[in-house]
Amino acid sequence: MKERKLYSVSIKCYILNIQENMKIGCVKEIKTSEMRVGLTPQSVKAYINQGHTVYVEAGLGLGSDFIDSEYEKAGAIVLSTAKEVWDIVDMMVKVKEPLESEYQYFREDLIIYTYLHLAADEKLTKALLDSKTTAIAYETIELDNRELPCLKPMSEVAGRLSAVEGSKFLQKPMGGRGILISGVPGTKRANVVIIGAGVVGVNALQLLSGLNAHVTILDVDLNKLTQLDQVYGNQIQTLYSNETNIHGALKTADLVISAVLIKGSKAPKLVRKEYYKDMRKGAVIVDVAIDQGGSTEVSRATTHKDPIFVVDGIIHYCVANMPGAVPNTSTEALNNATIKYGLMLANKGFVEAIKFDKALFKGVNTYKGLIVYQGVAKAFDLPYTDLNQLL
Repeated sequence: MKERKLYSVSIKCYILNIQENMKIGCVKEIKTSEMRVGLTPQSVKAYINQGHTVYVEAGLGLGSDFIDSEYEKAGAIVLSTAKEVWDIVDMMVKVKEPLESEYQYFREDLIIYTYLHLAADEKLTKALLDSKTTAIAYETIELDNRELPCLKPMSEVAGRLSAVEGSKFLQKPMGGRGILISGVPGTKRANVVIIGAGVVGVNALQLLSGLNAHVTILDVDLNKLTQLDQVYGNQIQTLYSNETNIHGALKTADLVISAVLIKGSKAPKLVRKEYYKDMRKGAVIVDVAIDQGGSTEVSRATTHKDPIFVVDGIIHYCVANMPGAVPNTSTEALNNATIKYGLMLANKGFVEAIKFDKALFKGVNTYKGLIVYQGVAKAFDLPYTDLNQLL
């Protein structure tokens, strides 16, 4: 009976053109104050229903309010340690990039599926190359219309949080100028400058506009600026993003939200330290681009436990995992976006999946010890290999 059952499963997999039983794993994030989780119980069930096996670390989802029994009910095998999970799985599904203590688990037959931001992390890049680990970055999966479907939900969260956190640190007890973002009748509203009209910038704008802040938003895409003008009219000021306009806008800014993104590459340093002498003391800069190295000349990654530092009287908020502050919302939004491609990898296998889907193909950053994403190679002046040549 056992042989007949296995044969039946094998035939079913062949008919559906799926790979038999990939081992999927998920471990707790070890980055400071990171409580998002790569797989929800619902996502686990989706893999199980497709014939795969899922291993999770005990206590995996506690920060996002998922308990072990929910994972077990969904069909996951709960293991005591992260090492046990890393050692047994074919594909590790995470949220944030592996930290140095996790490099020991890298190996040639492993797929890591997570946010990577390799252009800002040479040490991680080299560890992936040395181990020949296959690394797929959520943030470089790209549709034909240039949308980044797995980055978008976290950019939405980060954009809205940037408005919330920036408003908080404008308060005097937090070191800020003591400005209420909306003002009250008879007083001035806060001046907010948003650099970048992508997903982060537009989501920040939505919140800040609702709070009646005085908002200036800059971008190099005139089509985006036109659309915002049509939606918001004279409620906001749109400006073409260049050195003169950025410098000019910063002079009267109470809050600056830097939302620039060059997909898969280091963020440009658009906010120069020399501008600080002309800025208001106690102004706040929220650098949402910190995952890609930051967009000010002094940016360095901070944590939720110690989120700010001050340079020349200007407060810098540079938390590298902003959405981790709201893990319930963030985890659900992230899983909604990533499960599609994760199932594709599990069902078809790596090679067939990336051949099948062009968006997923663009998510591959390292393969067989080579850099196969141009932005990463350029960041470190390392050789780039066309992934098509390896397939």
